[in-house]
Amino acid sequence: MTEIPMRKRIWGWFFFDWASQPYNTLLLTFIFGPYFAQTATSWLVSSGVETEAAKAEAQALWGYGLAVTGILIAILAPILGAVADSTGRKLSWIWFFSILYAVGAWMCWYSSPDQFDATRVLIWFGVGLIGMEFATIFTNALLPSMGAKSELGMISGSGWAFGYLGGILALLIIIAFFQSDDSGLTLLKIKPLFDLDPSTGADTRIVGPFCAIWFIVFMIPFFLWVREIPTPRGHLSGQSLLDLWGTIRTLPSHGSMLAYLGSSMFYRDALNGMYTFGGIYAFGVLGWSIMQIGIFGIVAAISGALFAWLGGMADRSFGPKSVIVVCCFVLVFTAGLILSISPTHFAGIRLVEGSSVPDSAFYVAGILIGAAGGALQSASRNMMTRQGNSARMTEAFGLYALSGKATSFLAPALIAVASDLTGSQRLGVTPLIALFAIALILLIWVKSEGDQQAWSREQQPSW
Repeated sequence: MTEIPMRKRIWGWFFFDWASQPYNTLLLTFIFGPYFAQTATSWLVSSGVETEAAKAEAQALWGYGLAVTGILIAILAPILGAVADSTGRKLSWIWFFSILYAVGAWMCWYSSPDQFDATRVLIWFGVGLIGMEFATIFTNALLPSMGAKSELGMISGSGWAFGYLGGILALLIIIAFFQSDDSGLTLLKIKPLFDLDPSTGADTRIVGPFCAIWFIVFMIPFFLWVREIPTPRGHLSGQSLLDLWGTIRTLPSHGSMLAYLGSSMFYRDALNGMYTFGGIYAFGVLGWSIMQIGIFGIVAAISGALFAWLGGMADRSFGPKSVIVVCCFVLVFTAGLILSISPTHFAGIRLVEGSSVPDSAFYVAGILIGAAGGALQSASRNMMTRQGNSARMTEAFGLYALSGKATSFLAPALIAVASDLTGSQRLGVTPLIALFAIALILLIWVKSEGDQQAWSREQQPSW
């Protein structure tokens, strides 16, 4: 087999971020999520629910759906990571979960208002999300093989920035050629391509097939250029689970990794809450159209791309922990800023009718979320390469996914419950501040270089 140059391998690895990012950008956050909220709200209103209560309930439905998906990911992630490490193969799993990604994304097309079934939509959306999350776990586990330890932060940041650029381009294509505004025209002032009918939501639902096709096309460089050397360590058997249990059992003796898994569990959950409910919040609280939310998404994604790259440079100079701490503080401030925004008030000050301050302030919040979120996620996966056992890195990223998903239902569930109890979307996001605060406290016990020496000294337990 022809040896593939390292530079090309790295670019192939980058293309996973480029290919997968539209699921986050188009489906989870800026286009399909708000569409689900809009369609579910209309469905609830037609059944007799008062408008504001319907908006809160639609947000709650989205939150509960994500919570269930998160629980499934949390249960399976470390198990599959252990299996992959024991068999020495990751690419075959990436193939499998790529199929789930494409199928789940495509099926989001079947969510028209006249045949809307919230449960069915959430199930198919969840299938695609599971595919994306698990493919990401196995791809992240390849990061240590992409270069020297000192360069991994920059490589991670550049990959994340490249992914954001893919999300920006995908979002631009959607709002320029498909997504219509109230006039029935796209951003380019043309009718949606393929005569997609806005009255059936087709101009919005198209993001499902679009994401599926985008992913299939741009995963080609990944599968052509990324290689792994299979390690024949065993077969699919109970030994994989015994190895996983051995790692979990020794976690208390690796305090830095344990603290990091706990901290990242809370701050990633809170960040995902911001991403997931940002567009829904803008729709329900500020009354934005999906077109406006799409433009807002472009601004946030540009910020994310720039600061993921800058964050990679900061990671190389100061280490990932410093980047993570700064980003968490920025996001605490941003959560407070969001809470202070309503159509009639800002920071407790009543505004004149029709003021542009709420919209402008929310754009600032989006820029901050994009900037801090991009740098935070890039630094986080590099930090995991320092905390985990280098001999079982897929298992480590499985545990990392577990920590990210063990409470991934928490932010959506807390937002859902808070929205239900208060009947207010704005007050529904208050739990995010507490989650970031807990994460910052736990970071105190995280060592910048992790416990690699302890991992190397540790003897494998015998059963």
